[in-house]
Amino acid sequence: MSRPGRAMSVAALASVPVLPLGWFVGLQAHQPWVAAAYLSYFLLVLVIPGTMFWRRLTGGSGWFAVDAVLGTTFGLACEVLIYPLGRWLDIPLAALVMPALALGLFLALPGRTRSTKPTPWWSVAGVMVVAGIVAAWFVRVGSRLIPLDGPAALRPNSDSPFQLSLAAELTHHFPPQVPYVAGEPLTYHWMAFNHIASAHWITGIELDVLTQRVVPFAFLLLTTLGAAAVGMVLTGRAVAAPIAAGLAVLAGDLGPWGWTVTHTLYHDSPLSMGQMISTTQAFSTVLMLPLIAVTAQLLRRPPGQTRKQLAGLFLVAGILISVLSVSKATALPVYAAGLAAAWIYLTIKARRLNLRALVLGVTVAAAYAFNFFVVLRGETNGMEFKPAGTYRSMLDGMVRGIDPSVPAGRSMLLIVTAAVVIGWLMPAVGALLIRRRLPRDPMVVMLLAGLVGAVAAASLLYQFSQAQVFFVRTAFIYGVLLAAWGLASLERRQYLVVGPALAIGVAAIYMGRAQTKTLIRDCQDTGCLERIFTAPLVAAVILTAAGIVILGLSIRRRSRTGRTWAIIAVCALLGLTVSPTVVGLRQFAFPPQTAYDSIAPGGIDAARFIRRQSGPDDLIATNIHCHAPTGPRCHTGSFWIPGYAERRVLVEGWSYTAKANNVRTSAEASYGPFWDKEKLKVNDEAFTAPTREVLDRLRTQYGVRWLLADDRVNPAPEELEKLAELRFQSGTVRVYQLYPPRVGAGSTPIS
Repeated sequence: MSRPGRAMSVAALASVPVLPLGWFVGLQAHQPWVAAAYLSYFLLVLVIPGTMFWRRLTGGSGWFAVDAVLGTTFGLACEVLIYPLGRWLDIPLAALVMPALALGLFLALPGRTRSTKPTPWWSVAGVMVVAGIVAAWFVRVGSRLIPLDGPAALRPNSDSPFQLSLAAELTHHFPPQVPYVAGEPLTYHWMAFNHIASAHWITGIELDVLTQRVVPFAFLLLTTLGAAAVGMVLTGRAVAAPIAAGLAVLAGDLGPWGWTVTHTLYHDSPLSMGQMISTTQAFSTVLMLPLIAVTAQLLRRPPGQTRKQLAGLFLVAGILISVLSVSKATALPVYAAGLAAAWIYLTIKARRLNLRALVLGVTVAAAYAFNFFVVLRGETNGMEFKPAGTYRSMLDGMVRGIDPSVPAGRSMLLIVTAAVVIGWLMPAVGALLIRRRLPRDPMVVMLLAGLVGAVAAASLLYQFSQAQVFFVRTAFIYGVLLAAWGLASLERRQYLVVGPALAIGVAAIYMGRAQTKTLIRDCQDTGCLERIFTAPLVAAVILTAAGIVILGLSIRRRSRTGRTWAIIAVCALLGLTVSPTVVGLRQFAFPPQTAYDSIAPGGIDAARFIRRQSGPDDLIATNIHCHAPTGPRCHTGSFWIPGYAERRVLVEGWSYTAKANNVRTSAEASYGPFWDKEKLKVNDEAFTAPTREVLDRLRTQYGVRWLLADDRVNPAPEELEKLAELRFQSGTVRVYQLYPPRVGAGSTPIS
């Protein structure tokens, strides 16, 4: 091997350890065995079997590194399908069968894989640099977003305890119920929590550490690596890998106002607050990437594709579609919009029906129907047709607190709508630079249609908790791939202008935001509002246009072609989206906590005491129903007890349920009454006016075995200690175990 060749190999090998090193650095706040245990599980159960599945069923991509990444994500999809069956059969370690299944398939189904090409060292090194950035960000920001211990751990919002409670539910039960309202069917997407539950059983890592630290970090890295892998599949060029990875981490959307850069609606990259607190969104993004890759292999019809490989591709696509349907409600509609456009495009071009896209479409329709009618039970959870409701809600949030006599009129709504929509669609400008390698390549059409369809859905639909914005969060990766594809289509010498052009956009949006010197709440008339909303946008546009002209004219006339101008313009526009994301990440380093302890002092220890002393089917009753223990109104978003106790609760909070969500406003969903007044009455009497009859009814009719009382809600009556055994006390929390009922009392417990 020549000296330059050896140097390149050494450089490539030297960059690979960034992943395991970054993994341990990112989780340095925990004992080393935590990172080691999950990494071992990840490699043995997901990476190796998944890669074997992927290469055997799809024929491979031609790059082993790409197959390893996409195979890992496919292994994740297989794992979350296997775990529920194992949980139902009371075999929670069922995922350990994955290596044997992969080996059996590999031996029983000999197949032809594409010849493997080496991945250039600089491509690997570039992706590893981005992975290092993710690890550094996680240490600095991500690991601080949701505290796991200390006083701050008692002050989470409703989302993180909700995610933890679902992970606990899937750890011990299938089919799942709402863990904080026992007996209520769970009409929510639970696939991501199968992975957490499976990892918990096999590694022994605590559920809160997995849910709030280990798994989000793994999903961030997988999204980064997956974007790099799919970028190479779409473009056929190794340069797409570091570009796609970098855009997945640093790109965002247009945030022209200083007050928007910290809002989760404006940050849809993997390093966003939205990804960290939404396990389902992060999981669906990870699985969308291999689905895009396998769709490309199906619709592009590469030469030499056998029927066996075609069957394998459809099997892989079917598994991914099935898992995605129960992962996030917004995922498949975005994919379906892109697929429909690709089908129309291919059908028109070939003048005959494209059966491959049609089969995929039928699979998507069947999977989504199953999700809607079986998993969601036909519940819309408050989603309604309300054009521009998204932007009106955003505007209302921005102007909250100003003088009521200062109206935010239609012109303000148009400004906000234009800025948000343009920002969401901005990555699509990358398509202007794409040079297709294949005639009639449908993937550009598919990605564009998916992105546009997602923005249309977010514009026409509305849900009081802004769930419709997750359509755009799903499509964010579509925009990243379009932009990466365009930038990867450049010739080597054309990359000289990319950096300066990106810097133009970054500088323009920074300087534009600097024009906002007046606070919204200080405005005394509509004209003031219009000025502070329009001035940053106008300044950013003027500065960007001027920068494009100056940079273009500075290039030698002989090299100043139309494509050069297009490259400068596209990169400058993409630069406008990078800057807000970077600023937002810095702001997220210290996220606000609630001003009160939403988890009772001593409550986590009390819940874990119940976990140690009880069986998985034991039921808890509590006097905690509100996120805040006291106050004039009860926000029914308390979900922490089943998360830490890993046991169902008769009635804790009741937000985030289908019955609570089928309303029109957030206030109705969060502050509405409980629908079963008799059950709630019996539950609360145990803590306010306990009698032997009440406790016997709780135990026999409802199956309650434990009482968890918070003195902040109401002091425990003295009679309770006479009727039930006090087993644990910490902080403001007491845990009682119910005595067996008297003979002849009650009826059959609920399941």
